[in-house]
Amino acid sequence: MAKIGKRTRAAREAFGGRENLSVAEAVKLVKENASAKFDETVEIALNLGVDPRHADQMVRGKVSLPGGTGKDVRVAVFARGDKADEAKAAGADIVGAEDLMETILGGTIEFDRCIATPDMMPVVGRLGKVLGPRNLMPNPKVGTVTMDVKGAVEAAKGGEVQFKVEKAGIVHAGIGKASFDAGKLEQNILAFVDAVQKAKPAGAKGTYLRKVSLSSSMGPGVSIDVTSATGNA
Repeated sequence: MAKIGKRTRAAREAFGGRENLSVAEAVKLVKENASAKFDETVEIALNLGVDPRHADQMVRGKVSLPGGTGKDVRVAVFARGDKADEAKAAGADIVGAEDLMETILGGTIEFDRCIATPDMMPVVGRLGKVLGPRNLMPNPKVGTVTMDVKGAVEAAKGGEVQFKVEKAGIVHAGIGKASFDAGKLEQNILAFVDAVQKAKPAGAKGTYLRKVSLSSSMGPGVSIDVTSATGNA
């Protein structure tokens, strides 16, 4: 059996028996116990009452977090001509067309967000099996297939988070850093939960938002009272 470190043991003891906390209490607990040598990401997980195997129960969307993410997002853009120039001017890290496709097919994926102009989708479409599993495939529903390249790049760089439900009905995302002011993290949590609530699919039956949990990269998780997370406390 693997030995449990002092830090991990102390965190588990601090979290022991505590559940269904208010957003403020959960943020305070997670921040106090994020003791790694790096600035840990604060992560949220939502258990939803959906079965994403059914098309009418798929949940996906995006949200601009008011407090930012604290993450340096690397953006790749598939575009040509003036739109390629627009992407570079907006701060895109990688811009290309067939050359970028070949780079990705060769196994080099050095970006966190992928944007494409509509005319580039025949090229990007060949990357579905590579980018799809990584949730990097451009999609018009979340604004990453667009002629507004400047706006999409700036949104990605400025704190926009995309989300997509996984097979088990869970949506998760990083909503900031442990070093963030507690108020910023609380605002980001409420904004993220609100966006997922608004993305409720037509086919969802029964209780939609079943559980909300918060953790840091290296710490245990704690559950948040659903009414507090939805701003109804």
